[in-house]
Amino acid sequence: QNCLTKQQLLAAIRQMQQLLKGQESRFAEGIRVMKSRLASLQSTLTKTAAPDPPAVSCPDLQAPVDGQKFGTKYLVDHEIHFTCNPGFELLGSSMRMCQANGSWTGEEPRCKGISQCSSHPCQNGGTCLEGPDRYECLCPEQWSGVNCQHQTQTAPPVQSVTSDAAFSRRPRCAKTERSQHCSCEPGFHMSGTVENGLCRDIDECEVYKPHGGPRLCMYQCVNVPGSYRCACPRGYTLLGDGKSCEDIDECALSQNNCTRGTTCVNTGGGFQCVSSECPQPSGNISYVKTSPFQCERNPCPMDSRACHHAPKTISFHYLPLPSNLMTPTPLFRMATASAPGRPGPDSLRFGIVGGNNRGHFVMQRSDRQTGELILVQSLKGPQTIEVDVDMSEYLDRAFQAKHLSKITVFVSAYEF
Repeated sequence: QNCLTKQQLLAAIRQMQQLLKGQESRFAEGIRVMKSRLASLQSTLTKTAAPDPPAVSCPDLQAPVDGQKFGTKYLVDHEIHFTCNPGFELLGSSMRMCQANGSWTGEEPRCKGISQCSSHPCQNGGTCLEGPDRYECLCPEQWSGVNCQHQTQTAPPVQSVTSDAAFSRRPRCAKTERSQHCSCEPGFHMSGTVENGLCRDIDECEVYKPHGGPRLCMYQCVNVPGSYRCACPRGYTLLGDGKSCEDIDECALSQNNCTRGTTCVNTGGGFQCVSSECPQPSGNISYVKTSPFQCERNPCPMDSRACHHAPKTISFHYLPLPSNLMTPTPLFRMATASAPGRPGPDSLRFGIVGGNNRGHFVMQRSDRQTGELILVQSLKGPQTIEVDVDMSEYLDRAFQAKHLSKITVFVSAYEF
């Protein structure tokens, strides 16, 4: 009975092996047929697919003579900015944008030398003569100085007009056998006759008014008897040199009235109370505030393309600037940083995407991982400028993520 059972079991095992072998052969044949069909379909699509249309670009642009060019992209909607070197003014367009028809907007820029006589530097009837990199004033007989600002006389040219008795003093006189010699204290000059001489204050603020030379005071000169002193505008303090002004940091010194929920930002001569708010939810796109100046996007549904292309992070930045800052000057940098163990992007794209005065700025790459926002046209204060810049990350030409920086520039009323 036992021998019969073993034979039956062996027969059953052989039958199962044959069955599995047949199933394996049919499965392998199915895989082979499927691979053949996929290869055929790929070949057909490759032959019939239309090539991507070539990207529209505009002709190369050169920097004007005695000027500079900012921007290297010549594709549609890209901007190129132009500035002139000191001593030259820009004629034509300071910004040109590539259009869909392959042509640039605006006019070709050129830099023209600024005539130094055009500002009429010669005073009191003087005649201005233009020279190479300088000018010269031909003064009338009774006037002298670089700009004909001084009267040709022995006494200092400007007298104090104040009626304050402190600005007029009796001279110190010494008699000799045949004559009398009188003199004044420093900061005063002799006025009147020898018999009725009077020492009057010299108004240094008027005598040494700047005409291209060094300034007595950074901001305001105040005449005092026999001398002068410097003053600073509200929000600034006078430094130890007696002429320079330094901004008071009202935020650090708690000299501000910013309420709870706002942040104090120090500016030239004052402060601003700011509140950075994340965008309101829209569809599948929503943000959460991770710090006072940053918002991060919540996870997106897998099938939401709009959500994946919305900024992954939004950061807020506040920059104080003096008025009439020399250009070009970098203001802000954006850089990428990959998480540990994850490959970073192999390509970045930077751009200016919003704001209320975009023509004063240009965004350009500074190195492989960094872009810079550059001020190319001076800003005169006081005013507040907003500019939004973004950075898009790509890996193997596939879009990965976008980061948005919202920058607010507080331009001071003063040049310091």
